[in-house]
Amino acid sequence: MPDLRPQAVLFDLDGTFADTAPDLGAALNALRAELGLAPVDLSVLRPYTSQGVRGMLGAGLGLRPDHPDYPGLHRRFLGHYQQALCVHTRLFDGIAALVDTVERQQLRWGIVTNKSQRFTLPLMHQLGYARRAACLVSGDSSPRTKPHPQPMRLACAVAGCAPERALYVGDDRRDIDAGRAAGMVTVAVRYGYLGDSGPIEEWGADHLVDHPDAIAALLNG
Repeated sequence: MPDLRPQAVLFDLDGTFADTAPDLGAALNALRAELGLAPVDLSVLRPYTSQGVRGMLGAGLGLRPDHPDYPGLHRRFLGHYQQALCVHTRLFDGIAALVDTVERQQLRWGIVTNKSQRFTLPLMHQLGYARRAACLVSGDSSPRTKPHPQPMRLACAVAGCAPERALYVGDDRRDIDAGRAAGMVTVAVRYGYLGDSGPIEEWGADHLVDHPDAIAALLNG
């Protein structure tokens, strides 16, 4: 019988591996303060965190990328975020134990995110996981970003695994679309931000989980 167990577990970063919403929300509210606006409650911003700057400026300021003020506010938002990248950001409950399980089974793990490398690398270092990952693929690591499969294939090449032997874990429909397009086994997490892309049950993921503990059970095929 061929061994069909996963060779690697790859994670989206924001909303799947780490809860980055508090620091991204703080950056948005720092920008609002500069503009003389009252803060927005984090509960309003949290669902849009996986969409990055576009989601935060959309939810927090009602701005779309085609607005003339968008480029300047985009830069100012990222300036605030870079200054306080990992103040309140934490791994989601169960992720640390899952990574330990993956490593004990001598499997590989990594990150595939649309977050720019200038934020991904220092954030993963501050969380203490950068050196443990087999790959850290950011939004500017390849010419295309999720939902295109190109960054997924790059991650597999760097980690040394076949796409069909990789689990990709995400909290947004584009994560699942990218994983499926690359031929991966996809896992959608109910505990994440989920965004505004419809019910998670309709994303087409191979597995739906409520907690990272459930992912460990998938490692035996």
